Amino acid sequence: MSTPSSTRPQALAARLAERLAGAGASTCVASGEVTLEVPAHALLSTCRKLRDDPELAFAQLVDLCGVDYLAYGKAEWTTSEQATGSGFSRGVDRPTAEAEAAAGQRFAVVYHLLSHRHNERLRVRVYAQDDPPRVASVVDLWSCANWFEREAFDLFGILFEGHPDLRRILTDYGFIGHPFRKDFPLIGHVEMRYDPERGRVVYQPVTIAPRVLVPKVIRQDGFPGPTRGAESSGHG
Repeated sequence: MSTPSSTRPQALAARLAERLAGAGASTCVASGEVTLEVPAHALLSTCRKLRDDPELAFAQLVDLCGVDYLAYGKAEWTTSEQATGSGFSRGVDRPTAEAEAAAGQRFAVVYHLLSHRHNERLRVRVYAQDDPPRVASVVDLWSCANWFEREAFDLFGILFEGHPDLRRILTDYGFIGHPFRKDFPLIGHVEMRYDPERGRVVYQPVTIAPRVLVPKVIRQDGFPGPTRGAESSGHG
């Protein structure tokens, strides 16, 4: 008899705890999804077990991405005085238990795995170590991770140790910084333009004025929404 869909996440979490005992990993079930958090030193051995153990058989890496937890769960967005706390904010009242547990762990890598054999999906998270942040490459386990890891390196500055060709994939080779870091300025550091006198593209410091972008969050805690003036001011 097959396992009811409503209890499958719990069944997967229990199987992970059994098959990965001693690896130092922990599982969390939320919104019908299972997240496995793995210590950095055990990432490769755990991922190999996830792929090769017939009771797990997560043969496909669907996606890999970086995460920057800078100020996660600690404070509202720094926006205009009228917007913050009145509809445009993180919706954070106090630090979450997850944020407190992750103190000092800024960058993480998240892997989304698929088991065709068991028709199950799994999210795996590992926190990067050191500065600059470092995580072991999983290219030898899932070859499709090659470009995914290059993207996370390019946008977040996460180094994947053992990657066969770790270089930028989206930004220019001479690009300064990593644009998906939460402390990277929205306008960037440099801009490029065509110089007709030199007959080529040149780089120069950005000339546009910085502006604040206010994320719109639908709050469920009774805070009033934005005023019409805020809606028409260009923030949205």
